[in-house]
Amino acid sequence: MAVLPLPVSPLLITLLSISFAFSPLAKAAVQYSVLSYGANPDGKTDSTKAFAAAWSQACASTQPATISVPKGSFALGQVRFQGPCKNNAISIRIDGTLVAPSDYGVLGRTKNWLIFEHVNGVTISGGTLDGQGAGLWSCKNSGKDCPSGATSLEFSNSNNIAITGLASLNSQMFHIVINACQNVKVQGVRVSAAGDSPNTDGIHVQSSTGVTILNSRIGTGDDCVSIGPGTSNLWIENVACGPGHGISIGSLGKDSQEAGVQNVTVKTTTFTGTENGVRIKTWGRPSNGFARNILFQHAVMTNVHNPIVIDQNYCPGEENCPGQ
Repeated sequence: MAVLPLPVSPLLITLLSISFAFSPLAKAAVQYSVLSYGANPDGKTDSTKAFAAAWSQACASTQPATISVPKGSFALGQVRFQGPCKNNAISIRIDGTLVAPSDYGVLGRTKNWLIFEHVNGVTISGGTLDGQGAGLWSCKNSGKDCPSGATSLEFSNSNNIAITGLASLNSQMFHIVINACQNVKVQGVRVSAAGDSPNTDGIHVQSSTGVTILNSRIGTGDDCVSIGPGTSNLWIENVACGPGHGISIGSLGKDSQEAGVQNVTVKTTTFTGTENGVRIKTWGRPSNGFARNILFQHAVMTNVHNPIVIDQNYCPGEENCPGQ
């Protein structure tokens, strides 16, 4: 028996036509190559101004923008990527290596090498950051009076951030810092520094909410991931840690008035040759800070000195400890 098609009312056809007619088309991203602004991939020529100029143009664009960094090595001093921008979709595609100055005195007291502030919708994909921190590590390990060092990459007061497929090597101090941000996804990153390199935390999160760290490998001389006050709704999964000090919450409670840490999940992690596995560390003094709703799950530890640590009398160096 033949099946007759159902009648379609003229009204439905009209509505469908209107819907398709007014569907917004995604705007193509405007392309900005750092080479167009004078960057040189020879690893020697200072390309700082070129990167800053490319960012300035991308940030001023009212359309989505892509900054491309081709293969090669680009010598960079401190670069501040300032927002807010006129669009909320800036992609930075890195195929090459960004190299910090070999003289640690150039960045050692600046706190940051590459910092993004007040931006929304920025994605960094691929590439390598080489912090060239070994000289500063040697200075610190010798007991000399040395600068504290610069964090390689920081996002501060920013929202809707993605860091994908990035490698960070040999930072002077922290490799990646997420500070006062919302909705950040870090995926497929590789962080590497010597096991005796001081204060080279892999990823540090503080005062932020909605941060996800996935499918990454971190080996440093300090915490693979450190979680500071004011962190909430943090998800860490499938992270390999080692060498390093493990995945740590804290230290907390150093100040009497301090934001707490809550809703943290750390699952399906591996720790190899680390000083600690999972850790919560708090100072022994009165504070309104707290750590609550913390889940450590499915961790595999091999040759880990302290697999699980909850220390409520934290005092590095054991000098002038509050002992409360």
